Amino acid sequence: MSQLATVALTALAITAPLVLASTAVRAEDTLKVAIGQMEAWSNQPAILGQEAGIFKKHDVVLQSFGTQGAGETLQAVISGAADVGVGMGTVAALRAFAKGAPVRILAASFTGVGDIYWYVRADSPIKTLADATATTTIAYSTNGATSHSCVLAFGADLGVKAKPTATGGLPATLTQVMSGQIDIGWGAPPFGLREAAEGKIRIIALGSAAPSLRDQTIRVVIVNANTLNERKDAVLRFARAYREAVDWIFADPQAVKRYASERGVPEQFVKRTADEFQTRQGMQFDRILGLDAMMAEGVKLKFLDAPLTKEQLSQLIQIPPAGQ
Repeated sequence: MSQLATVALTALAITAPLVLASTAVRAEDTLKVAIGQMEAWSNQPAILGQEAGIFKKHDVVLQSFGTQGAGETLQAVISGAADVGVGMGTVAALRAFAKGAPVRILAASFTGVGDIYWYVRADSPIKTLADATATTTIAYSTNGATSHSCVLAFGADLGVKAKPTATGGLPATLTQVMSGQIDIGWGAPPFGLREAAEGKIRIIALGSAAPSLRDQTIRVVIVNANTLNERKDAVLRFARAYREAVDWIFADPQAVKRYASERGVPEQFVKRTADEFQTRQGMQFDRILGLDAMMAEGVKLKFLDAPLTKEQLSQLIQIPPAGQ
């Protein structure tokens, strides 16, 4: 073999692994994910799934960051600061789409509202929602969030007279309740279960106290429409990984252990959350339930100008079939 040929083969042997490594890196797509209330168990598929390597297996890398609720999540996705939004209030997604925002629904996030609760300080005279008066303040996170929909439904369904007040995320709300700035706070397990067990707060109602919301897909996963159009394959791989991560966090005890360790929450509270509040059934991925009722309520509360048409809904809801 000539010296020139030997040099060429040596160069090929050196550069080939580098080319393959470069190709492998390019195969991994990075998606920015805005997550409303990162503490919530129902929002963990993206967080724990990333840590467990599930998204990497599908050649997706997530850059996740938390928001104070649906309002911030929506703005992040609309602006392109995030490609995907997790834990988005469904009615807020409908409203944004109707007004021309570049958002699409990629998946159901949570169906039903038994996963969030309202509480008071232990020494509060308020025992039930019926004890609230027009001067009572009742918390929700941000406009269009699940907690906002619930508070409005408490008034419409149950005649609760309390004044809805935006308080932001879970820790901020707890601080406001304990300092006396807010009468009735909102929470999502496992956050607050320790304080309830220690007798610092009393849970007085679940979101499911509002009959009109019990069978609705109250939160969804949204995606920026431009991201979906321009990087559809990456979005589909994200959806496959997300489905797998939902199954994993309920099937593998290591998910509970990892969450408990990272959040400093006793495992029994995390397990109780998964068993009683933010359940596998509630975290179904594939169907948006109760759309007609949600749109009717949205119109009634002037959140929507009119129900979306079938054509609009078919454009908005882009849930990939299982296996796609």
